Amino acid sequence: MPTSGVRARREARARDRADGATPGRTPELLVLLCSVGAAAATVAQPFVLGRTLDLLLYDGGGTAGRWLALSAALLVGELLLDSLTSLFTGRCNAGWTASIRSRAFDGLLRAVPDRVRSCTPGDVGARLTLNAADAGGAPAARAALAASLVTPIGALAALAFVDLWVAACVLAGLPALALVLRSFARDTGASVAAYQNTQSEIASRLLEALEGAATIAAAGTGARERARVLAPLPRLAAQGRRMWALHGRALARSGVLVPLLTLAATAVGGLRLASGALSVGELLAVFRYAQLTAGVGGTASLLGALVRGREARNRTLALARMPELIHGTRCLPPTGAGELELCGVRVVRDGRQVLHADGVRVPGGTTAAVVGRSGAGKSVLAAVAGRLVDPDEGHVLLDGIRLDRLTREALRTEVTYAFERPALGEGTVAEAVAAGARQVTPEQVREACRAAGADGFVRRLPRGYDTPLRAAPLSGGEHQRLGLARAFAHAGRLLILDDATSGLDTATEHEVDRALRHSVRPGTRLVVAHRPSVAAGADLVIWLEDGEVLAVAPHRDLWDLAGYRAVFAADGTEAAEPRRSTACRSDAEGART
Repeated sequence: MPTSGVRARREARARDRADGATPGRTPELLVLLCSVGAAAATVAQPFVLGRTLDLLLYDGGGTAGRWLALSAALLVGELLLDSLTSLFTGRCNAGWTASIRSRAFDGLLRAVPDRVRSCTPGDVGARLTLNAADAGGAPAARAALAASLVTPIGALAALAFVDLWVAACVLAGLPALALVLRSFARDTGASVAAYQNTQSEIASRLLEALEGAATIAAAGTGARERARVLAPLPRLAAQGRRMWALHGRALARSGVLVPLLTLAATAVGGLRLASGALSVGELLAVFRYAQLTAGVGGTASLLGALVRGREARNRTLALARMPELIHGTRCLPPTGAGELELCGVRVVRDGRQVLHADGVRVPGGTTAAVVGRSGAGKSVLAAVAGRLVDPDEGHVLLDGIRLDRLTREALRTEVTYAFERPALGEGTVAEAVAAGARQVTPEQVREACRAAGADGFVRRLPRGYDTPLRAAPLSGGEHQRLGLARAFAHAGRLLILDDATSGLDTATEHEVDRALRHSVRPGTRLVVAHRPSVAAGADLVIWLEDGEVLAVAPHRDLWDLAGYRAVFAADGTEAAEPRRSTACRSDAEGART
């Protein structure tokens, strides 16, 4: 809705102000002021030098000393201002680069996870590094470009003051220089955008190869993979050559026009000197002012940096503008047991329906297993159930309250996830488990690790729970158990396990299942299941096929259906009915088939 978009933009601006993420215009203003000051000194210098020369030639040098001292002061001032410009440019670039990266990264983390998956790691890395650096240089380049126009404009005004005829001669050639710059700015924008896109493509392919390094080595496909990663390189080279060709063409054209203008101005100035209309000092000033006025063609480099920065900024901040979940203002009722209900839920991706669930109800305090073939929509249902993504139609209720109307705190303290590949971050093992929306004590961390079957291997680490994760040699299953422990430590009314036990052996999975019933905070469980033992241990099964909910019923009632048994055979599990624990044998209320 439009109001949601406005509110999201306001929240983003408020976060920027609170975090100090935007450096403001002060650094850019300092670059502009110092650049303008240096430009003003440059413009004043020819007049002062010409005046000094005339005093030495025609006035016996009586007051030439003061003008010579003024010329030296202008020279020193110009050098000092140029140094300050370099200093403030560096600070401006660093501040804006950090700001753009921070905003992009913040937007990436706040975005709807389903939308983030469309961005490859290589593309994100290129945007946050190369593109962010180019974008960070744009404000200083803009200030320098504005200041660079002071020199030719001021020189033209000074030239008109010295001699109108020479000024008219130079002014006649300026439109040609303006056309050169306009053509360069127009053509280089598309070229830069294409170059940056190809850079991201190569970075994405390289990261994919690094992630699959073991597979590539085992298969002996290194040469093939190298060719795949570097396949866009000829295109990148062609785009780079085009960029430099455009830049070189602009410099070449201006390099031809500038000497011609200077020569014409000098010729007119010489004629004016011969007629007595100009002095020698004024001729010197005219020659220098003609050079400075024609030097507008030298702004091509700054214009190119500005165009690159603009394109890079658009690419980088596209991450900050990714759609995010807008939260409401309501809280859950204090006495709820975690009843979950999906009403008219429909999720569409690329024009194809990937989930349709209407009237699906999981009573509070029960365990529901989500079952289906690969691609049936199990993870989509898990994401919608805990509001990692909003459905395109319908809504999800938790204890009678729509999830999209809950505050962020209420949602994330009462809905907890565990995934197949949890992101544990940095820090120690204890800090990784304790990280979350709730405040967790060290004893609760240890209890959660015991429930997830992680306490044993954690105690064997060099420093136990205080071992840094980077120094902990964890297997895939141990990494997964720490993710489970974190979910258990922060468990609320609804705990969703999205393939979170796939890396566990049968015995450990049995321990985790028992802990879910007895050691973890009571609540509703939604478990994406691939094994019939998991489905048999649940109170309910939500059976999905091609995004449609075929049935919601106990496992024993569905087992007689050949299509249901075929789900587990298709997943490579043994399609034999496992023995069901009596501890979970509570029929789900309101189940439907």
